[in-house]
Amino acid sequence: MPPFLRREVLLGATLLAAPKKPVMMNATQPEVSPAEDLMREHGLLNRVLLVYEACAEKNQTAVLVPAAKIIRDFIEGYHEKLEEEFLFPRFEKAGKLADLTGTLRRQHSAGREITAQLIAGSGDPAQLVRKFVRMYRPHEAREDTVLFPAFRELVGEKEYDRLGDKFEDREHQLFGEKGFEGKVEEVAQLERQLGIYELAQFTP
Repeated sequence: MPPFLRREVLLGATLLAAPKKPVMMNATQPEVSPAEDLMREHGLLNRVLLVYEACAEKNQTAVLVPAAKIIRDFIEGYHEKLEEEFLFPRFEKAGKLADLTGTLRRQHSAGREITAQLIAGSGDPAQLVRKFVRMYRPHEAREDTVLFPAFRELVGEKEYDRLGDKFEDREHQLFGEKGFEGKVEEVAQLERQLGIYELAQFTP
């Protein structure tokens, strides 16, 4: 074999034998955008609302209290705090959707009062659940369809991405490595206790 061919064969064999380096993901890119983060948390809220309704229907106060604690800790203590700290003030400073953010703030306050009553076992649980569900279904729908879509345009892409990272950091600081996924599993456990976990049962 000519010398130049031997060199090519040896070079090819060396390249084939070399270990391949793994492709690294961009570590600086947020896992989810701020709006996606908030909307998936609304999905968690909706599942708790279903738990609330099932508790009221089945008179399951033993399940109602841990469900209310998820609302208190994750929705009111984290999700709504993000909205009140990072979203509402920016809209109000810009003079946009201020009437909406004012109503949303008042509903957050009203929701916290109901949650405190549910955890304390004061008042009629079924009535409190009805009030909470009646308020939060349109509340979250208005945020998903009006407030969150307007937020990206309001702050711009660079700030929007920065907030995505900030939301993720706050989530894991408060709830550990599992974060949102851990809370989803907590809700799923309550659904199983109530017999409402299997999605197929809701098909008409």
